Amino acid sequence: MGSNLQSGGRLRPVDLARGHGLSTQAVRNYEEAGILPAADRTPSGYRAYTPAHAAALRAFLALVPGHGHASAASVMRAVNRGDTDEALRLVDESHAQLLDDRRTLRAVEGALRDLGAAAVPGAGEEPEPGGVFIGPLAGRLGIRPATLRAWERAGLVRPRRDPRTGYRVYGEADVRDARLAHQLRRGGYPLERIAPLLAQVRQAGGLEPLEAALGDWQARLSARGRAMLAGAAELDAYLRLRG
Repeated sequence: MGSNLQSGGRLRPVDLARGHGLSTQAVRNYEEAGILPAADRTPSGYRAYTPAHAAALRAFLALVPGHGHASAASVMRAVNRGDTDEALRLVDESHAQLLDDRRTLRAVEGALRDLGAAAVPGAGEEPEPGGVFIGPLAGRLGIRPATLRAWERAGLVRPRRDPRTGYRVYGEADVRDARLAHQLRRGGYPLERIAPLLAQVRQAGGLEPLEAALGDWQARLSARGRAMLAGAAELDAYLRLRG
């Protein structure tokens, strides 16, 4: 690539591709998608890229790990059409999402700490064989039965129905979910943000597996933050090159 820069600064698709472990078709696809600015053509019709295209490609590839492919592509398209403000707004959105994810992680960690040993029925408060009805569970949590019904409509708890009476019956997992929802609600979290967290609890198979996964969750958030810094540096370099 250095020799091309010295000879007029023109780069072939293969020059950009080799430098980043890409195929030449991928480079052409990025240009067609607006991720790279449109290239000039030689008299024979071949694309002639420049150091600006190389900088754009570096910026895009650096943005992807922190912002995701779709957002990174949107940022680059905005820059290439001259809408820097829109590009920066998109970057801000990703940072806001990362901050929100960090707050969610702290909320889950705090809820797990608050629940303690009482989070799992059987560790100090055994549910009735076969489950507990809505009234007793609401009493244990210090809430109204209507609140539990609202949580059910929001997908936070999923009690079964007694086939004879039609009453709601909360099993062990339902009581766990209700307790965790109660802690998060006390922390000010809206129902629509609690439901995905409880889905993660169910997917993990309970609180203990989720608690074990929190360290990995934190590591992923930190890696995303570092990747955003790296992406910002390359994006700034590309913006400076464009002037």
